[in-house]
Order: sequence, then structure tokens, then C-alpha cells
Amino acid sequence: MLKTILSIAGKPGLYKLISQGKNMLIVESLTDKKRLPAYGNEKIISLGDISMYTDDDDVPLREVLLSMKTKENGQAVALDIKKASSEELNAYLAVVLPEFDRDRVHTSDIKKLISWYNILVGAGMTDFE
Repeated sequence: MLKTILSIAGKPGLYKLISQGKNMLIVESLTDKKRLPAYGNEKIISLGDISMYTDDDDVPLREVLLSMKTKENGQAVALDIKKASSEELNAYLAVVLPEFDRDRVHTSDIKKLISWYNILVGAGMTDFE
């Protein structure tokens, strides 16, 4: 499922791949269901291709999302990422992924992770396998 969910640089939220055209993709926003084109010159990445830095090997994003789902019992994260301090965000990720690399995983990465998880849960996409 994560292979068809995309992040597009410069555009907020997450997008579901609908179809492909010549030099573009047709995507649908997971939040407002609006469809729009995403062109080849935009930085587009599939969530299935993302991993988190740890002290040993990188951990695929799906494993981190599964750990978050277990911790939150399938619900959205209650932590307010706009008001949370970097210490609170690091503490949250330490519970979900204890071995994350504290030097290479930034506060903005944790905010994006929580935001993405909440968008996926809100869209009813919780099958991270």
C-alpha cells in the first residue's frame, strides 16, 4: 500500500497515485480527495522507499508506522506537533523506535512522520504491511 502513497516536495500532505500520463502522474490528495497532476520535474517519493536512520541499519518506514499503530492502538497521535518541544518529539520517537539515530533524525523529520501517520489514519489507510 505504501508504494502508491506519495510525498511531493513543496505540496503539503500525502497523495495517492491514481494513474500515469506522459511525463506526469495523476494523484489524489488523501485529505481533500482533489485530483491533480504531478510532473516529472517535481521531487516525488513513494513512502515505500523511505527509511529512518538508526544506530545500526536503516529501518523501513512501514516498520516505524506499524510500531506507531501498535503504540496508538490504531488511532491518530494525540501529540500536537506544532506545540511540542523537540525533547517531547524525540521522546515520542524513542518509544516507537528506540534505536533511532539522534544525530541524523531531525525534529522536522519526526514532525513529518507524525503528520504522515495521522493523515494515513485519517484516510483509513492503516494496513502498513
